[in-house]
Amino acid sequence: MAQDYGFKIFDLYDISGIEIKDPGLKSAINLQPRLVIHSHGRNVQKFGAVKINIVERLMNRIGVSGHRGKKHKLIKGTATGKNSKNMMILLEAFKLIEKRTQKNPVEVLVKAIENSAPRDEITVIEYGGARYPQAIDVSPIRRVNLALRWFTQGASDKSFNKKKTIAEALAEELILASENNSESFALKKKNESEKQADSAR
Repeated sequence: MAQDYGFKIFDLYDISGIEIKDPGLKSAINLQPRLVIHSHGRNVQKFGAVKINIVERLMNRIGVSGHRGKKHKLIKGTATGKNSKNMMILLEAFKLIEKRTQKNPVEVLVKAIENSAPRDEITVIEYGGARYPQAIDVSPIRRVNLALRWFTQGASDKSFNKKKTIAEALAEELILASENNSESFALKKKNESEKQADSAR
């Protein structure tokens, strides 16, 4: 449970009562309140992501949703966009979530991450000149990273060259994931990852 410092995310959403139910993710989801949701890259180091508030991690992901496998249709890494623009998109998405669900949007985000974070995935090992898929457990930080990536990729797919805005698509994706709805892009990717891991055991 987050420690109460007496202030809220965006001065709107109280996160002091939010509880992370998945024990495997408690160390990877940071719910410490921040007056300014922008760490200016202070935590760019190994395991530094656990020091960054989960809302900021999602906000950073919005600017660069990333490529799909070997298809580099969308730029990654260097073209991260403006932080203020990402913040406005996330704030609008949070307002839509609050309006539709009557719940704290940060709580909806945490629930969505818990539902969408994969427990197993596959890697490729080479043995005797042949390559084999091998099922592996996913670390807590990578579980959260994958969930956040899939939220933004799903929102990007549903809004790119469409009438729906990125904020509307992101709000819809988070709500679907928090409800364990199979229409969620992140849930589909999680199930696909775990299914591949099961077949590679």
